[in-house]
Amino acid sequence: MASGSDRNPIIIGGLPSQVPDFDPEETQEWLDSLDAAVDQRGRERARYLMLRLIERAREKRVAVPEMRSTDYVNTIATKDEPFFPGNEEIERKILNATRWNAAVMVSRAQRPGIGVGGHIATFASSASLYDVGFNHFFRGKDEGDGGDQIFFQGHASPGIYARAFLLDRLGEQQLDAFRQEKSKAPHGLSSYPHPRLMPDFWEFPTVSMGLGPLGAIFQARMNRYMEARGIADTSKSHVWAFLGDGEMDEPESLGQLTLAAREGLDNLTFVVNCNLQRLDGPVRGNGKVIQELESVFRGAGWNVIKLVWDRTWDPLLAQDRDGVLVNKMNTTPDGQFQTYATETGAYIRDHFFGGDHRLRAMVENMTDDQILHLGRGGHDHRKIYAAYKAAHEHKGQPTVILAKTIKGWTLGPNFEGRNATHQMKKLTVADLKGFRDRLHLPISDKELESGLPPYYHPGRNSEEIQYMHDRRKGLGGYVPTRVVRAKPLPLPEDKTYASVKKGSGQQSIATTMAFVRLLKDLMRDKEIGKRFVLIAPDEYRTFGMDSFFPSAKIYNPLGQQYEAVDRDLLLAYKESPTGQMLHDGISEAGCTASLIAAGSAYATHGEPLIPVYVFYSMFGFQRTGDQFWQMADQLARGFVLGATAGRTTLTGEGLQHADGHSQLLASTNPGCVAYDPAFGFEIAHIVKDGLRRMYGETADGRPGEDVFYYLTVYNEPIQHPAEPADVDVEGILKGIHRFKAGEAGSIPAQIIASGVAVPWAVEAQRILASEWDVRADVWSATSWNELRREAVEVERHNLLHPEEEQQVPYVTRKLSGAEGPFVAVSDWMRSVPDQIARWVPGTYQSLGADGFGFADTRGAARRYFHIDAQSIVVAVLTELAREGKVDRSVLKQAIDRYQLLDVSAADPGAAGGDA
Repeated sequence: MASGSDRNPIIIGGLPSQVPDFDPEETQEWLDSLDAAVDQRGRERARYLMLRLIERAREKRVAVPEMRSTDYVNTIATKDEPFFPGNEEIERKILNATRWNAAVMVSRAQRPGIGVGGHIATFASSASLYDVGFNHFFRGKDEGDGGDQIFFQGHASPGIYARAFLLDRLGEQQLDAFRQEKSKAPHGLSSYPHPRLMPDFWEFPTVSMGLGPLGAIFQARMNRYMEARGIADTSKSHVWAFLGDGEMDEPESLGQLTLAAREGLDNLTFVVNCNLQRLDGPVRGNGKVIQELESVFRGAGWNVIKLVWDRTWDPLLAQDRDGVLVNKMNTTPDGQFQTYATETGAYIRDHFFGGDHRLRAMVENMTDDQILHLGRGGHDHRKIYAAYKAAHEHKGQPTVILAKTIKGWTLGPNFEGRNATHQMKKLTVADLKGFRDRLHLPISDKELESGLPPYYHPGRNSEEIQYMHDRRKGLGGYVPTRVVRAKPLPLPEDKTYASVKKGSGQQSIATTMAFVRLLKDLMRDKEIGKRFVLIAPDEYRTFGMDSFFPSAKIYNPLGQQYEAVDRDLLLAYKESPTGQMLHDGISEAGCTASLIAAGSAYATHGEPLIPVYVFYSMFGFQRTGDQFWQMADQLARGFVLGATAGRTTLTGEGLQHADGHSQLLASTNPGCVAYDPAFGFEIAHIVKDGLRRMYGETADGRPGEDVFYYLTVYNEPIQHPAEPADVDVEGILKGIHRFKAGEAGSIPAQIIASGVAVPWAVEAQRILASEWDVRADVWSATSWNELRREAVEVERHNLLHPEEEQQVPYVTRKLSGAEGPFVAVSDWMRSVPDQIARWVPGTYQSLGADGFGFADTRGAARRYFHIDAQSIVVAVLTELAREGKVDRSVLKQAIDRYQLLDVSAADPGAAGGDA
């Protein structure tokens, strides 16, 4: 097939390129020089020379056009295609069986009484793209390393299951349990790639569109990071991401392309299945999505390989001396190509070839059936192999393969290229017969007419199945497979946590800084220190983490090729190829993708990493909450720090920085263990237990639990007390402990607070005792979420086991015997402490920062939301009055005394505290 580089397009980058060649001999000398550079020094050197020539041409003001888009033909010319090493006939039989079983599995899942559906059209279009990868490129894990990392397109999962069935990795019972994970347990198959649901099979969750490409980029980057730091040899690993052309409209799909190019991630290949359709219609009906994506990826610095036409077009393109066929291809919009996919050969002859006598002449000796079967490149094994091989061998850049296909390919005229094909889940008997004939499968009409359509297996000893096993053996094992080879890590000794447990003395520090101090001690640990991966979105200095710059350094594969402006400072900015810190710029999505890749390294590469991702808490669960679900689904582990937390604590920043709800969002993620600690000693115990749970040995001998920890920490400086001698470690970890018992006053009451609100509660305790004769205990609720989670589980157990002694939730047991009403307060909306209201053994009232945040002093904001110490006092008195323990007249007195209705009367509170 003709290559885009073999002909001159009329316009390139807006500039005319049809310039006559006045000196062909000189031209040939230049071309020969380039050929010699490629042959003798390699493509990487030739690429460098070309870039320097372009740079010099621009210096000399030579109008060099930008090659953002090439002709609508295959990038790899027919003459440049490599030898195809496989047996195409056998591979075609394998693919036909796979196609059949994928479609039948979904169709059977739509049977009466089940009706769980599925998608068959996506895999039908991309089946060949996967098959060539399985047979020739995808490396397994049997050699002891991580193999290749493959991000399968979510809607193509039926085809991956169908192939696993042929290899005896799955049985008929499991295929019939597709999308019936509980009712058919333990045989159920998840609808999409879900490692949490199928932890021995899938590695990467991808069906939340856009997260696959983002995750693949940062997985490839994490592979390089791990190798650079000497943690794992990832040199043989290649990352493949299979994506949809409609999916590329998601911002996450294209948002980090430049990082992949900037860091030269030639261990990464995107394969975009360009079937030209979204779920309900064309991706670019009036345009050309392949050309558009080519421009985007080229502009971002990627190597682009277009795979547009199959081999049946080669003879026609060879005749195209004046470019009329290529011009027709260039100017036909996608919507029209989709129409051609559903029409007859005669229609294509009239409408595609009929407008120019030269085009008509090209196909005058072809039958309508031959014209009808002029195919697309994404269905041609040889063309696909050539593209994959070129991508795998390309150096210096990531590669994207833009493969043109037909959605619903081979499923028959009712499916192929139809706008509704994505929603079509069931094949009629007529559809099945036509499909069977198209695939040449030995299945009788009787089998299709009686009951459910059968699965097809050519036999375990058949040539096809043996071929499949041989290919996978040669490539290092079966794919997809998730293997956990990591061993539990030796955990730090207790002395590592000693300095944080001592408190801050007379110094006031934020809980963010308390965590950073602990992290510094942990990173000094000889056993696990090197495994910490620090991640932040351009805010290390904000969080007081610039102290890590000189020692841990910032990862950059090119090192630091400039003199830092702050090089004379003790805490100068320092980049290094072996740096430990990931500084991903202003991109929380990119940072979270790094977090997931690092947090799942224990399974991907058998080497545990301990990611610590620190960010403005407002921009975590709110902005990248979908990725935190992806993290839980991928069974990733690590610490997530929502710094500058709270609705009123980040003084002056205002609404979009005022986080009063991320703890509530965190409570919705079953894989997240969320804490809101108040002091350094609480942080020490939480982090210690987090390391044990995630990286130590579990009771059943596994290396850690599949959870991640979310800690909200604050930037308000406070004095941290030393750990009490009788510290309640169990209470800290389970979610509540009594921090300070009331010492004066005769009327009992209880105040429960979390995070930065605990000091307000202590101040309220003092006021209540000295001014109102109330003896209030102060409880630190380190985790409202964990208290609720345990209580819900207790109620569930009691519901299902009425014959057994009824269990009591931990929070109820902990607070039993505590006298008086309970008032809960935090810097979160009331819904956060309200999570435990049902199980508190007494009158319960919560205070919270409900509503939008705003910019003001901390004191004014807290007075406005009525969560400051004086407001807590009034809330306690209100509940005591309701119980008849104080006179109601004191309530108005207290409100007037503390001027609760006057925001400006509040003490402004502590200033500063960026970290």
